[in-house]
Amino acid sequence: MKIDAILGNATLADVPNIARAAEKAGFDGLWSQETDHDPFLPHTLIAEHTKRLQSGTSIAVAFSRSPMNLAYSAWDLARFSGGRFVLGLGTQVKAHIERRFGMPWPRQPIRQFREMVQAIRAVWQCWQGGERLAFRGEYYRLGLMTPFFTPAPLVGALPRIYLSGVGHSMAQLAGEVGDGFFIHPFHTAESLRQITLPAICTGQARSVLDGNHFERAATVFVATSQKKLEQVRKQISFYASTPSYSSVMALHGYQENAQRLAKLAGRGKWEEMPDLIPDAFLEHVCVYGEDETSLANNILARYGGLVERVSLYLPMTGSTADTFNWNVFVQTIKGQAGPPAEHV
Repeated sequence: MKIDAILGNATLADVPNIARAAEKAGFDGLWSQETDHDPFLPHTLIAEHTKRLQSGTSIAVAFSRSPMNLAYSAWDLARFSGGRFVLGLGTQVKAHIERRFGMPWPRQPIRQFREMVQAIRAVWQCWQGGERLAFRGEYYRLGLMTPFFTPAPLVGALPRIYLSGVGHSMAQLAGEVGDGFFIHPFHTAESLRQITLPAICTGQARSVLDGNHFERAATVFVATSQKKLEQVRKQISFYASTPSYSSVMALHGYQENAQRLAKLAGRGKWEEMPDLIPDAFLEHVCVYGEDETSLANNILARYGGLVERVSLYLPMTGSTADTFNWNVFVQTIKGQAGPPAEHV
């Protein structure tokens, strides 16, 4: 099992030290998120200040950009990093696309997302192999690429594309057109077994890509004290209020809780929402450990055989750097990781 770190809300000035620390601790990858910072800029610094660490966006918002924008950004970062960059894409939700990014929400998000990934790959094939750019889809039509705008070919393989999501449809799409799937932290082991992993396999059955190199990467809610567990409960209540995420709660018999959470969120009653996350459900979503060693062992027990990569919903910034021994945690994972994840 590979173990990854996340940048969280780190500024560009923080990135070199975090990247060096992550590589020294033995992490396999370092991921950025599109929250309060641009998700692509940190990876130039990560590549510059590390030698083996893989890095990528987890995620960049696809529908706020064009396929060509994404193709150029990933191409440059793949070249500069020596092939260590991963392009991770997600859809975000309608309200953010329309009201935060000022872009139209697709009529059929899954179909447009599939076409976006296909369009990016068509651009890369044009640049790498000299093929004529002639992509004509329902949403994107790309047919102009002159030598002046064509970057030099890459040395080695093309960049990998990971998709992200919660439900069955996104997992199936990742299996069909992606090289990996970022599993949203709002999940349970049961939802992986019953919903996510079978959907990925369904998508892989119709894929033309090499499924042997597909990676399932889970971001995991964790806590090492009762106080932190309550903080996680609060965060989970926020995610659980999103209607498109309700399948996870419904699987465990909490569909009514999800409906009540959505109503409270709509009225801005954030302080009342954590009470609707029962202890039993919290235990399914969050991994608890009293220290770094027990936390690592509990993660291995829950996720061994299910995924190839794990990252904690816990950035290597701020107070975390002083209160959590990343070296102990990573070395415990590395020392006791079991056999590769099985394909469901």
